[in-house]
Amino acid sequence: MPTWSALTTLADKDRAEALAAAMEAFAPEPAGVGCFEIEDGSGRYEVGVYFDESPDGIALALMAAAHGAEPFAVSEVPETDWVAHVKRNLQPVAAGRFFVYGSHDAGRVPDGTVPLLIEAAMAFGTGHHATTLGCLLALDRLDREGLRARNVADIGCGTAVLAMAAAAIWPDPVIASDIDPVAVEVARANVEANGLGGRVSCVEAAGFGHPALAARAPYDLVFANILKGPLIALAPEMARAVAPGGVAILSGILETQADEVVATYAGAGFSVRSRDEHGDWTTLVLTRDQSL
Repeated sequence: MPTWSALTTLADKDRAEALAAAMEAFAPEPAGVGCFEIEDGSGRYEVGVYFDESPDGIALALMAAAHGAEPFAVSEVPETDWVAHVKRNLQPVAAGRFFVYGSHDAGRVPDGTVPLLIEAAMAFGTGHHATTLGCLLALDRLDREGLRARNVADIGCGTAVLAMAAAAIWPDPVIASDIDPVAVEVARANVEANGLGGRVSCVEAAGFGHPALAARAPYDLVFANILKGPLIALAPEMARAVAPGGVAILSGILETQADEVVATYAGAGFSVRSRDEHGDWTTLVLTRDQSL
């Protein structure tokens, strides 16, 4: 059965949230309403509304005008088996020595690589996004430079691909966390599918807010592939959690946002070890000051 999407953008967060709230009472009743900041540095917000039947275009236009929004763009979305679609179109990813693949590509794993099985499912982080790719490449480079991290955390782990990559090349256990309980379950399933059940533990937490994370600090290496806002908010905790001389790999940062993140972490006692651009996205490798 087809569904319909109606999307619009606004320049103001309060107006976007007010429009989203108003759309909850729209007729026909929406199947879902979402409001989020567009992560392109523009400061604009998108409101998305989804319907099981075709919405009234005139009513949508009036609603958009009343809230100072762009006119809604309405599209019919045919029913799709998205998992099957992704499996047909999602190709394996090579990131340094790491090879990220789905089970449908199990026969394509090259010799001499570190294979990471990730099914394209419910959580972010298959290795195809430039932010995850950047983190894997940074990890591969650090290992080739001689880093041997014995205590690793993956904050905002999604599928746990980064935690598993570290566990696959280094012998010590890794801990991964995510604020989303669905992501944590997906991460645990991926860990088991990769035979790393005794090596990677997954917990539900915001930032470092879990007793298991606190008990293991300080860390030699921390991944945080999230977004600019949460990364900036996390800087004081990161400074406490990373050992002097330890490394933080940060991503989920648009190139236009990187300087602000660097400045924030410099104030928390980190210096830039490397900075890599992948498309519009930046991956930062930071070292915590030895004197702190």
